[in-house]
Amino acid sequence: MIGPLDIARTAWGSDLPDWVETLAIECGKTSQNKVAQRLDRSPTVVSQVLRRKYPADLAGIEERVRGVFQDAVIRCPALGTMPAHVCQDWREKARTFQTGNPLRVRMYRACATCPRAAREKDEQR
Repeated sequence: MIGPLDIARTAWGSDLPDWVETLAIECGKTSQNKVAQRLDRSPTVVSQVLRRKYPADLAGIEERVRGVFQDAVIRCPALGTMPAHVCQDWREKARTFQTGNPLRVRMYRACATCPRAAREKDEQR
């Protein structure tokens, strides 16, 4: 039986990034659906990444995998050290201004001046 790591190695060959290997290993430990849940992404995204068929930029999914499974952290000017995927979630929330929650207002302002968010905006252009 071919496992997720075999699928990734076949699809990526010698170009297999460490984070895709981690993704495949985690899928082998549990399941693609459970890994997708932990990443807050669809199982289709996980499958496409493993098979090197993901049509969009891989930077966002790489950041999530590194944050969730490789314990990657970033230094946030507003909240201090946090997992990379939590920063990614805050950047997504900060795209719209909401006044009902003081923390959302604080993060809206912080993300607006953060170099990570600025780089993300540049990549979307």
